This record gives sequence, structure tokens and C-alpha cells, in this order.
Amino acid sequence: MLNLQKIEAGYGESMVVRHVNLQVKPGQIVCLMGRNGVGKSTLMKSIMGLIQPKSGAIHYNERDITSFPPDRRAKLGIGYVPQGREIFPQLTVEENLLLGLEAATDGRKKLPDSLFDTFPVLRQMLQRKGGDLSGGQQQQLAIARALAPGPKLLLLDEPMEGIQPSIVMEIEAIIESIKRNREIAVLLVEQSLEFATSIADYYYVLDRGTIAAEGHAEHLSEDQVRKHLTV
Repeated sequence: MLNLQKIEAGYGESMVVRHVNLQVKPGQIVCLMGRNGVGKSTLMKSIMGLIQPKSGAIHYNERDITSFPPDRRAKLGIGYVPQGREIFPQLTVEENLLLGLEAATDGRKKLPDSLFDTFPVLRQMLQRKGGDLSGGQQQQLAIARALAPGPKLLLLDEPMEGIQPSIVMEIEAIIESIKRNREIAVLLVEQSLEFATSIADYYYVLDRGTIAAEGHAEHLSEDQVRKHLTV
């Protein structure tokens, strides 16, 4: 489904990600781990087309999308929830969600009922401004917006960061539901060893911009976490 080959990316003359090879298979949950500042978000932005790689190739469903702009990637079925959520605070919850439908490949114009089955709190807040929601509610809105068009690959950049424990549990349950159904592949940036080993099929550890470790999630150990994730 997603195949990164020798990706190098950065900002200006600064190279942040170096020679990264990474793969996500259909229906697979893959966890990308690493300390702050090692290039995880840069890599996610490169996959979504927000940053153009300096070298290497990105293939999605065996198609080279390295030069594709973000909107074209979205319409191919890639959903993205960036770190910091990036909802539109002056738009209503409903308007934020409807913007997500712009990427729908099936031409859908109506928000699916299943979206509100997954995020029932949003049904009650459709006419509220996005900026009036709590941080956890905004994160749910960002994930719901990414899921609205029916993507086949979902990129989640630290979705549990800085939100209350009760919402963390709800988001974990949503990802677990995605895993059970196996209809959407997920590339997830996450720091929690416990969550990564419980939800992911495969993991990559990014250190100093390169892949320092990878393997099946059940083999991810505390020693690797201490070596590559602790400061």
C-alpha cells in the first residue's frame, strides 16, 4: 500500500530525515516512534505532500506519488491528522467535517452516520465553533474530518498528545476499532510502549533522522525504548 524508498527530507539546507525506508501494508497498523525532534512529523508531512522530499520515492498502491500535491494524495485515499490538530477554529464543527468530504473519492456530499456513531459527542456540537471545543474534542474533530471521506490510509501524528486521559481512552478505542475491521491502514506516531505493543502490527524507531530499529510490535522491548526514546 505505502512504500517509502530512501526518503530524504528537511527544510532549506537542513536535512531532517535521511535514507528512510518504510512500508505500510493494507489493513496494517504501523507505529512510528522516536524522541522529539528526530524527524517523525517531517516524515509524515513528506508522505502527505506538505514537504517535497529532496530525494527518494513514495509509492502508494504501486503508484509513484512523490511529486503529487497534498490534495491529489487526499483524493487517492490518504487521510492526515497533523500534530496540533489544525482544525479551523472559526468554522463550525459541521463545516470542518464537510471540508473533509472534499477528498471523497466516491463523490459523497453527506456526512456518514457511522461517523457520529464513532464520535457521538460531535453530533451534539455540530453548530459550535471549532475553537470553542476542548483540546480533546478538537482532536476527535480532526480525526473525524480525516475519516469522513473514507480513506484507505490514515496518518496520525501523536493523536494522544496533550489531551485528557478520558479522551485518550476514546481515541485508543477508535484505533482499536479500525484494527478490528482491517478496512483502513494506519501509520501512527506514538510514544507509549504499552499502546504501541497492544495496537500496532509493526513498528519503526526513528533516531537522528534514520530508522534505528524496526520489527513486529510484539517484539518491541523496554530496552529499545530506553535506547532510542528516552532523553
